[in-house]
Amino acid sequence: MKKYLVILVTVMMIVFSLPGCGTAASALTRYSRSSFELFDTVAVITGFDTSGEAFDAKADWLLELLEEYHQLYDIYHDYEGINNLKTVNDNAGVRPVPVDKRILDLLEYSIEMYHVTDGFTNAAMGSVLSVWHRYREAGADDPEHAKLPSREELDDAAQHMDISGIILDRTENTVYLSDPKMQLDVGSIAKGYATERLAAAAEEKGWDHLAFSIGGNVRTVGTKGDGSPWTAGIQNPDPGAQDAPICRVALTDLALVTSGSYQRYYTVDGVRYHHIIHPDTLYPENRFVSVSIVCGNSGMADALSTAVFNMEYQDGRALIDSMDGVEAAWVDAEGGFDYTDGFAAMLIEEE
Repeated sequence: MKKYLVILVTVMMIVFSLPGCGTAASALTRYSRSSFELFDTVAVITGFDTSGEAFDAKADWLLELLEEYHQLYDIYHDYEGINNLKTVNDNAGVRPVPVDKRILDLLEYSIEMYHVTDGFTNAAMGSVLSVWHRYREAGADDPEHAKLPSREELDDAAQHMDISGIILDRTENTVYLSDPKMQLDVGSIAKGYATERLAAAAEEKGWDHLAFSIGGNVRTVGTKGDGSPWTAGIQNPDPGAQDAPICRVALTDLALVTSGSYQRYYTVDGVRYHHIIHPDTLYPENRFVSVSIVCGNSGMADALSTAVFNMEYQDGRALIDSMDGVEAAWVDAEGGFDYTDGFAAMLIEEE
C-alpha cells in the first residue's frame, strides 16, 4: 500500500469544512442543526439558505423524518403503535409481522447488498452480533472482568444467520423470520440507508445546498451556497495532529461513509476487540483501521464500508473496481493509506 506520513488513530470522524475564503459573496447563509438522540449517534444537518427561519423549517421536517426511520429500524426498543425491527425479532419463528413499507424496503436492499458483497454484509447476523454486544457491554461496565465469548457460543449463534430465512411479503406487507433463533441486525446499513432517504426526500421537495452527517455517514445534496463542492475529511484526532485530517475530498451529490475499528470496542487481556465482526471467522479483523467508501448512495456506501473492511485488500479492491461510480480508501494497521484512482481524483490538496 502507498505509505504516507499518517499517524495511526484511536478515534476518527467525518467532518465538513467551513466555507472557503476568496469566493464570491453568496446570498445564502450557512446554518446547522444537531440531534443527539437518533440512531444512538450525533446527527448533523448543515445547509445554506435565505434565512434561519427557512433553514429551521427544513431541518425540523428532516429530523422528524429521521426520527421515523430511527424508530422503525430500532432493534432494541419498542414504540407505541409501531411494529419495528425489534417487533420482527421478537416474533421470529412465531408469526409474520405487518410492517411499514420502509422496513420492507430496507430489508430488500439489505438482501441485495448481501449478494453484492458475497455475504460480507449480512442483516441476518444478529444472533452472532448480539453475543458480541452482550460481552462488549459487560466488559465496558466491568473492565477488570471483561471476557470473550466462547467459540462454542459463537458457533451455535452462527447456525441462525441464513439470510434466506427472511421472508418478505409485499402483498401483505409482512416480515417473517422462519428460524426462531434468527435475529436481524441492520447496523451495517441502516444509518446510511436512512441518510439516503433523507437526501431523496430533500431532492423531491426541490431542496439543495444541504449536507447530512448521521453518525459519520455523510451525504451531500447539491453544492454549498456559493456553488462550490462540499468538502469532507477523514480526521486524525491524534493530539499532535491539530485536527488535521488524513485527507479531504470534494463531494457534490455524493456520500462518504467510513467503517472503523476505533468507535466501539472493549479490551480483554490488553487486546482491543472492536464491533465489526467477520461473518466467517465470527471475530473482529484488524488488518485495517478504517475503510471509506464514496458513491452516490449512502446506503450502498454504508454496506460496502463494512463488507470491504472485513475483506482481504485484494478482494475488496476487486469488488470496488468492478462497480461503476464507487471509490474507496483504506487505512491499514501499519499506517498505510491507499485508495482507488477515482478517490484520488476527488482529493483536495492541502495548502
